[in-house]
Amino acid sequence: MSDAKPEIRLRGVRALRGPSLWATHPVAACEVELAPSLAARPPAAIPDLARQLAAAFPTLSAQTDSGDAAPPTAWASLVGRVAAALQTLAGMETGFVRVFPGLHGDAPQVAVGYTEDEAGVESLYEAEALLNRCLAGQPADAERAVAVLREIHCRVHPGPTASAILVAARRRGIPVRRFPGERAVQLGLGRNLRRLDGSMTDFTSVLATDLTSDKHRTKHVLSTRFGIPVPQGEVATSVEAAMKTAERLGFPVLVKPLDANDGRGISGRIDSAEALERAWEDAATLHEQVVVERFVAGRDHRVLVVNGRVAAVTERIPARVVGDGERTIRALAEETNLDPRREPMNPDRTLVPIPLDEITAEFLARTGRSLGTVPAAGETVFLRATANISTGGTSVDRTDEIHPRNAALCVLAAGAVGLDIAGIDVLTADISIPFDENGAAIIEVNASPGIRMHTDPDEGTPRDVAGAIVDWIYPPGSTGEIPVIGITGTNGKTTTTRLIAHLFRRTGACVGLATTDGIYLQETLLMEGDFTGPFAAGVILSHPQVDVAVLETARGGILRSGLGYDACDVGIVLNVTADHLGLRGIHTVEQLAEVKAVVPAIVKPGGFAVLNAEDPLVLPMRERTPGTVVLTSIAGEGSPAVAGHLSRGGIAVVVEDGGDGEWIVVHRGRRDGERIPIIAVADVPLAMGGAARFQLGNLLAAVAAAHVQGIPAEAIAEGLRTFIPSAASTPGRMNVMRTERGTVIVDYAHNPAAIRGLMEFVARMPGGRRIGVVTMPGDRRDEDLRELGELVAVLDYVVVKEAEQYRRGRPPGEVSRLIGEGLERGGLGADRRETVEFEDAALVRAMDLMEPGDLVVILADDVPAVLAQLAPLVSSNGAPPTGG
Repeated sequence: MSDAKPEIRLRGVRALRGPSLWATHPVAACEVELAPSLAARPPAAIPDLARQLAAAFPTLSAQTDSGDAAPPTAWASLVGRVAAALQTLAGMETGFVRVFPGLHGDAPQVAVGYTEDEAGVESLYEAEALLNRCLAGQPADAERAVAVLREIHCRVHPGPTASAILVAARRRGIPVRRFPGERAVQLGLGRNLRRLDGSMTDFTSVLATDLTSDKHRTKHVLSTRFGIPVPQGEVATSVEAAMKTAERLGFPVLVKPLDANDGRGISGRIDSAEALERAWEDAATLHEQVVVERFVAGRDHRVLVVNGRVAAVTERIPARVVGDGERTIRALAEETNLDPRREPMNPDRTLVPIPLDEITAEFLARTGRSLGTVPAAGETVFLRATANISTGGTSVDRTDEIHPRNAALCVLAAGAVGLDIAGIDVLTADISIPFDENGAAIIEVNASPGIRMHTDPDEGTPRDVAGAIVDWIYPPGSTGEIPVIGITGTNGKTTTTRLIAHLFRRTGACVGLATTDGIYLQETLLMEGDFTGPFAAGVILSHPQVDVAVLETARGGILRSGLGYDACDVGIVLNVTADHLGLRGIHTVEQLAEVKAVVPAIVKPGGFAVLNAEDPLVLPMRERTPGTVVLTSIAGEGSPAVAGHLSRGGIAVVVEDGGDGEWIVVHRGRRDGERIPIIAVADVPLAMGGAARFQLGNLLAAVAAAHVQGIPAEAIAEGLRTFIPSAASTPGRMNVMRTERGTVIVDYAHNPAAIRGLMEFVARMPGGRRIGVVTMPGDRRDEDLRELGELVAVLDYVVVKEAEQYRRGRPPGEVSRLIGEGLERGGLGADRRETVEFEDAALVRAMDLMEPGDLVVILADDVPAVLAQLAPLVSSNGAPPTGG
């Protein structure tokens, strides 16, 4: 090994919680940077590395998955496989590692699957540290890394009750959404969402949970109002009062804190004043009010009631050991605790370790034993007074044994306190005998009961109580879903998103909308800004009023965090052209297409992928979607792709000549199949009389989405007629305005394809001179800036703006220089262009240059500011007539 210390450094480690470029399931991803001394050497060439890794991970080799992989890619693969191996050893099976080679000098990237995002991210950091230790000649210390991951997993993994319910929900196909740092989980979406914390649902009454937290009040309601058998007792606030109550009731008695849970502070049988005084101290430390009640003999049962029916019955047996005549109680208990089902660091455990604490010692002392006692062979020794699973108890299923009258009384008890899901604690010698025949009593009613004793009993039949809870929340036949429509592409996303939302709003649906302008509920702006990533999707899908989610989905969010939705009913790809290339490892339009393809890839099997048949990068995505493909084309049935698609029974939305002009038409099936004319292009305001050709693709996609979601053709047509492009409805998207001297067009076009379409539209507009206010953010490539100049050189005069905040790291003057080179190349001389630094000043300059009948086209950066600056100049009669 050379003197220079080889190092691996991870950059940009992040959790992608939704579908992404790497996978349709969650992954943790990062870039892998290598020290120069390591970059040219594959892992297998490093002395002792293979031996160290084999010792830490017997199934892992230092050799890469691909023997001819370049060293940087091989190291990235090894980082991923070590991270995955660490997760596996920590009890989290992932089995997914994917590497993307670096292009254009970028470091390779690696993605690793995970079950918990915090653990997935940490596994990459631990893999980085472990490999660097190995490379420095130090021990791998995999055990420490695994312990760290186990701790994280146990801390963030849902408890056994929540886990079982989530599994049952996924089995039903109900969407599940979890949020980092939150205990509660969300089932379903939008107006169909429900929230749960353990077995407590958003149907659970706050009044009921408040009542059941007061054990004495609960007993009073059950006995005095409903005649349900409960132990007699009183609440005491001092040991003297407790003594008086015990004397009145007569020994044996039992004491417990007023709000006892999980068996904490519950005494067990008390037969003397001295024992009562000792038990009082334990209970009073947990609550200032203590219940003293008559002790009821019997076996401990938990009856689970879900929505007015008994879902399961379990007998709970206190923690115990069986003697062998040789070992102490402590040794027997320690051996019992070795059961993997009791492992504290196992998030899927179904039992809890037997506690060998003071309470256990005190309980044993009452029977003349200690933890050092050696029980006789076959002797059963109970270690706790209570049978709670949380204190080491075990369970036996008794669901088929409960007497119908007892079941009815338990249902009555749950209803008496108002709980939708309740755990009824019953003491009875035999659950199959009516309560009134054997002196049984209901001792507690619990909100948010645990269910692992029912799903994983130690003896008897496991019961699908999680399924019963899910069926209560979502009756069979309901899915918990709402229509989710995802829109992506390079150009036209915002306009298409707003148009689709408009079409659905007209049906009476409450629409949640995410765009580059903000997050909307109906037409009310909730948050302003560029919201095209997973955060906005999360807001909308978690809004309880939303009937339909319409989500503009940009490349940045997919690359940074993954999609904010797991699946969509309609996935739209409008087009793929050069934009933002050179950023986040995306250097080619083919790579950009891979990013955009994530949306159709997660269309539901019963959903629809709407694809532009005329885009050679979009059309192949039909092979990658599980949904039904719908093609769009402004070339009509003359498109070979559309013709072949229809011949195979497909659906297409096209522009075609209807004899009286162009029409938007839906075709279903073969050429002689169903043909549904929607509307004449000339009647669609967004198409500007057909002059805005680039809007036709947006219109076709919106019509396709509405059609496959069942909106009638007449309603679609009326929606298209009433969607008026303006600064209010589509800010910065082809806003055409009249001023006293001429026409102004404001558009957010910031890539060559969008600018080309805009210039084509400007050429069709009537008017005198064409004056442009143009720029492009400095993080675009040099060739993109030059191409902008070349495209806008068709104008008569150009004002180039170069505001400091949009240089994106370039030195002053470089953006305008590169655009100027393009203008020169396009034939626009220096006498017909100038540079103005700030956007507002550039706009003032253009308006000063404007003469009657001229047209000014503004490529806006700060759209709201530009529109506000123009507002005083705009005539009340709105947009001018368009050209042909």
